[in-house]
Amino acid sequence: MELLSVNVGRPRPNPWKRLEATGIDKRPVTGPVAVTAPGPKGNGDVGLAGDRVYDVKHHGGTHQAVYAYAREDLDHWERELGRTLDNGAFGENLTTAGIDVNSSLIGERWRIGADGPVLEVSAPRIPCATFAGWLDERRWIRRFTEQALPGPYLRVISPGELRAGDALAVVHRPAHEVTVALAFRAFTTRPELLPLLAELEALPPEDRAHIRTRLAR
Repeated sequence: MELLSVNVGRPRPNPWKRLEATGIDKRPVTGPVAVTAPGPKGNGDVGLAGDRVYDVKHHGGTHQAVYAYAREDLDHWERELGRTLDNGAFGENLTTAGIDVNSSLIGERWRIGADGPVLEVSAPRIPCATFAGWLDERRWIRRFTEQALPGPYLRVISPGELRAGDALAVVHRPAHEVTVALAFRAFTTRPELLPLLAELEALPPEDRAHIRTRLAR
C-alpha cells in the first residue's frame, strides 16, 4: 500500500456554487508536504500545507482535513467515462494504491511513511454541485452515488510530512464493521442503515447530529 501522489489545489472560479473560488483543481506536487490539524471548520484551512477550501461552510476543518481516493477507483471511472483521469482529478489530496479505501472503517488509522503523519478515517465524501460542475459529466452526482466509491475524509491525529512514494500502513482498526462505503450508503440511498452509525464517535459531530435527527423522526 502506498501513496502515489500528493495533490494540492489551485484556486479557480466556482460558477457552480456562485463562490469566489474553489480548490477542487488538485495537482500533484513534488517533495515533502507538511500535514497538520487545521482546527475547526469555517476559515478554509485544511490539513496539507499550501492547500485550502473556499466553501468554508461545508468543507475543510478538523474532520475534513484530508481527502483520499484510490487510483484503482479512478481507473474504474476512466473505463466508465471513457476519459483520462489524472491523480487529483476528483479533488483528492492523496491518491493511493493497493488499499481499498472504501472498505476502510470509520475510525481506522493510517500512518503515511515511516515517520509521517497518522490520519484517521472520519467520513465518506458526499458529492456536491462543485464536484458535478468540475467533472462536467451528465447526471454525475447520481452516477457517483450509485457506484458508492466515495473515498474517505480523514482527520490528522499526529502531524508530519508526506510525499509521493511513501508507504501507507493501517495501524488501527476499530471493533465495528462500518466501512466508508456503508456509511456513504446510509447517508445517501439507504437511510435504514443509519442506526449502525449511531454510536460511532469517530464520525464528525455534525454527522452524528444528523443521524440523531433522522432517527428521532
